[in-house]
Amino acid sequence: MKLRGGQLTNHLAGELAPIYLISGDDPLLLNEASDAVRSAARARGFGGREVLCVERGFDWSGFTAAASELTLFAEQRLIELRLPGGKPGDAGGKALRAWARNPPDDCLLLIVSAKIDASAQRSKWYQALEQAGVVVQLWPPRPGELPGWIRQRMQARGMQAGPEAVALLAERVEGNLLAAAQEIDKLHLLYGEKPLELPDVVATVADSARFNIYELVDSALAGDLPRTVRTLRGLRGEGTEPVLVLWVLVREIRLLEGMALELERGASLDQVLRQQRVWQQRKPIVRQGLQRHNRLRWQQMLRRAARIDRLVKGVDKGNPWDELLQLVLIMAGVRLFHGAATA
Repeated sequence: MKLRGGQLTNHLAGELAPIYLISGDDPLLLNEASDAVRSAARARGFGGREVLCVERGFDWSGFTAAASELTLFAEQRLIELRLPGGKPGDAGGKALRAWARNPPDDCLLLIVSAKIDASAQRSKWYQALEQAGVVVQLWPPRPGELPGWIRQRMQARGMQAGPEAVALLAERVEGNLLAAAQEIDKLHLLYGEKPLELPDVVATVADSARFNIYELVDSALAGDLPRTVRTLRGLRGEGTEPVLVLWVLVREIRLLEGMALELERGASLDQVLRQQRVWQQRKPIVRQGLQRHNRLRWQQMLRRAARIDRLVKGVDKGNPWDELLQLVLIMAGVRLFHGAATA
């Protein structure tokens, strides 16, 4: 059975499945969903808990043995298998399929995994787990969905907040759900169920936004100028080396230049996105980038990136951060001045 994250709570109020596979990349969502399963298991009498972490050299025979081990007083147990890589390998796949074929009556298996990609979801082990138990894939809210996520979380605590207060909180914790949850907890502690307005959030909430290079790429491709500028400034403020920012940008631009070439050769946009295995969630912004720039302009951006590389190495004179700003603005569709993309 496959469930969305929002369906898990209602499901756990009923009869538990023998297997739960919880996957995702956001630590807050992953921890809260896993905690919900653990709590439901304890309420049903699964008092014992054994935690196994799949790392290099992990012995899957120990996992298999857990199914047949008898504990003192025949206690029901929660077997928690942590899969940080998102793939169990051949031996692990066989062990998971064997467990799914005959789940032990006295064990509930909880698998906590990093995001599982599309190819792994087509594997036999994944399908066996989905058939025998419950799989839940957790997706963090997109930037435009974050205010709604914050509002719902506040309402669950009995809190009220005006739209400006919610918008500021979303801006201050952009992309960092754990920081958002902590700030909501702090606001609840300070104000309880009193209606929150903008000055309350300004006075209380720290700027906990998580800036990273991949968010910079995505915001530039989406043409989101304020977020692009803010993210680049955040990276600089956090002490990120410009060479790392440049490396990620060049990698993305090269991929897009190759996709633009395939479009020129007559391939459809859907074909190109499928051939390059672009994630479903990234397809809209990659599509925007390819519609905004042709192959020639992506090549011009690569030449600009080569100049930035010389600045970073000290071969040319100039400020690499200023040049990086111009590069991401060009990606976002800004014409800085005539011939900006050809410099």
